[in-house]
This record gives sequence, C-alpha cells and structure tokens, in this order.
Amino acid sequence: MRDENPNSWEARADTNTFYGFTDLPSIKERGTVVLTHGEGPYVFDVHGRRYLDANSGLWNMVAGFDHAGLAEAAKAQYDRFPGYHAFFGRMSDQTVMLSEKLVEVSPYERGKVFYTNSGSEANDTMVKMLWFLGGAEGQPQRRKIITRKNGYHGVTVVSASMTGKPYNSVFGLPLDGFIHLTCPHYWREGLEGETEAEFTKRMAQELEDVIAREGADTIAGFFAEPVMGAGGVIPPSEGYFQAIAPILKKHGIPLVADEVICGFGRTGELWGCQTYDFMPDAIISSKNLTAGYFPMGAVILGPELSDRLQAASEAIEEFPHGFTASGHPVGSAIALKAIDVILNEGLLENVRALTPKFEANMARLAENPNIGEWRGKGLMGALEAVKDKDTKTPFDSSLSVSERIANTCTDHGLICRPLGQSVVLCPPFIMTEPQMDEMFEKLEAALKKVFAEVA
Repeated sequence: MRDENPNSWEARADTNTFYGFTDLPSIKERGTVVLTHGEGPYVFDVHGRRYLDANSGLWNMVAGFDHAGLAEAAKAQYDRFPGYHAFFGRMSDQTVMLSEKLVEVSPYERGKVFYTNSGSEANDTMVKMLWFLGGAEGQPQRRKIITRKNGYHGVTVVSASMTGKPYNSVFGLPLDGFIHLTCPHYWREGLEGETEAEFTKRMAQELEDVIAREGADTIAGFFAEPVMGAGGVIPPSEGYFQAIAPILKKHGIPLVADEVICGFGRTGELWGCQTYDFMPDAIISSKNLTAGYFPMGAVILGPELSDRLQAASEAIEEFPHGFTASGHPVGSAIALKAIDVILNEGLLENVRALTPKFEANMARLAENPNIGEWRGKGLMGALEAVKDKDTKTPFDSSLSVSERIANTCTDHGLICRPLGQSVVLCPPFIMTEPQMDEMFEKLEAALKKVFAEVA
C-alpha cells in the first residue's frame, strides 16, 4: 500500500510528475512503483521488491533489463561518436549500416528507411509522406486515412487521430478525414450465427463500401497492426489480410503495416506481416528495434513508395521533414546489436519454443467461468474478463476488474497490463520455462482472488 511519508519516493513522484496512461485512483490508493534496476526479465523497486515483468517494459525490453552486449554497444558508440543528425547529406556510419540491415531483414528486395524517435512519430511521418505524394502527383485530395477501431498508432495529433480508441475524444480527436472501420475481432464483433469466414467477408465488404462512399481518389492510405496490441492483443479474423489487401491494391491505396509491437519477433516471425502472409507497401518499426535500449522509430519503405517519394522529393530538391535525433548514431549502434541479438542469440527461436507452453497456459486459464476469451499470437496474449461467459457480458466498468487483477499481480511480484476488460501478457523473449510457470501461477492466483470478490 501507499507510503504516506512526504519524503518517500512515491510522494516525490506525485509531487513532481504528471502521469500519462496511468490509473490515477490506483496511484492515489497505492502510490507509484519506483524502480531502480533490472536483472533478466525482473525489475526491482526502491524497497528491494522484485517483480517479474510480463509486459517487457512496454512490449519492448525483449532482451531483458541487463543485456551486457546492448549496454556495451551503447557505451562504445558514446565513446566513439555520441550524437549527430541525418540532415543536409550527413549521417553517421552506424546509421548507414542500420539502413542496410533494415532493408536486408525486411520483406522487401530493396527500399529506403526514414528514422524517427518513436512509433508515434513514425506513423505521423508516414501520413505526411502519403500527403506529400498526393500533392506531388497531382492528387492533393488524397488526404483520408483509414484505420480500425481499437487500433493503436500513437499519441501525436495525427497518430492519435489514427488510433481508434474513444479516450482520444477528450482532445477533440480524431481530426477530420480519419476513418475507423470495424475492429476485426470475431469473438466480440461477430454477429449471431455468423461464421468466421462470413465475418471476414463482411469486414472486406465494409472496406469496399467505405472506399465507394468516400471515393478511392480521396484516400491516402490504410494502416493496420498485424495483431492489435494496445487494443487488447486482437489477432485478425482468419483470412482478413488476404481479403482486404487485394481491395486496397485494386484502388491504389497503400497498405501500411504498423509493426511497432509485432515487428522483430513478437508473433513468432520476424514481422507480423510474415506471420499473416501479406506484403505491405511500408512498415512502421520501433520498440523491439532497439530492444527498448534507445528511443527510436523507423519507416521502412518498400520499393514502389521509395521510388515515388524519391521522385517527389527530387522535384522540390528535398523532403522537408525530420527530427534532430533522426538516425542517432548511438541508437543506430544499439539497433544493429538488438537485431543481431534477436536473430543470432536465440531470442526468436525461444519465442517459437515457448509459444506452445504459453498458449496452453492461456487456454487453461480461459476455462475460468469469468474469462470469456483468450487470444494472442506468439508471445503476446490477453485474457478477457466477463461477468457472464455465455452472453459475453462484461463486468461493470466501475469495478475496474482488470486494474484490480493487475494490482493484485503487482502485490505478488508480477507486472502485467490491464487493457479495457482484459489482462495482457507480453513477456521478454529471454523468458525461461520456470519463469513462465511463475508468471502463470501468480496470474492464476490473482484471477481467483479478484473474481471471488466481484463475481
């Protein structure tokens, strides 16, 4: 519980920090968890308490919190060349090598990379690229962006407009021209008696109808996470991308894969688009790109968009967009090492090896009468709490069930994430089988405790 000492770490955090994406009633009751260091998949607070972080920080600390090679890559680059930009025809050698590596490991035979500081900025940048193309190619009316309800694409004004979450209404968002289609969540959005194949067909028809209504020549792009992350770990219905990709191609609308969460191994393949067997026109990357050791994002352009953007930029002599820390040499060095760690130190293989055990435990917990569904892909999953399993009726929001489950887990040394009525797990790629057993034992105990209180 909360330490009421006015000089405590918790009180100092409250006094000087303005919280984002934080349940303030919980903070008022319990106080902030102030952390000092990490070891493997564990983090430690100022009181010496240890927590197994089943969130991988924020999806991204996939190599754990003390990977010596990543720390050494950062230290070596700070000693050698601690900072620079990527403007005016100048960039670090590390940035050049990272661009080569990202194109090499992408699904593309060739392409180009543009750097940002986050996934939000990368999505924002991609929208500006598409708007820029529209104007440069004589179609300035191509401004509209299509995403899906429950999709999450960031927090800048543009990327928040893309994010299909109702909380953005407090900012007066989305901006005009941002269209949110039905979330492709068959369990929650399927009609009574509708098969999954019929649901997918309906999602594709909705896309066709929206394009017809809005006009294909007004739509700049379609953005989609292969698996919706912050929407509650929602995989698409079966055949979803195979149904929508041909529609977008027919109408000349670029398909952008937001791989901020899925990219670099989370779903069991290097890219989520490979897991779901579709070829996007561009990929948005961040989080696992540096294994969480540096703030960095990237827009990876496929060959067609690379060529079109290059031509449009040459016509006006530049692409007038960028960030001071774009392609930062330290971030680039860390990203090169992170990619090597994921590919060559067994992390991607470990995701694949642990996935059957992860899925089996999720399915076991989903037998609880107050779990309506488990869903996920690779090492990312969610358990959705319900008051009534047969009718899929959620608990009253005033009960804050998922927040209570997460808080109970924290009390027992496990960090997991509440998202709506769901509890989300996205453990680090270095997790061992005994650590996974620990994770599920603590989560199961928390579920039993909270459901006994509210059911």
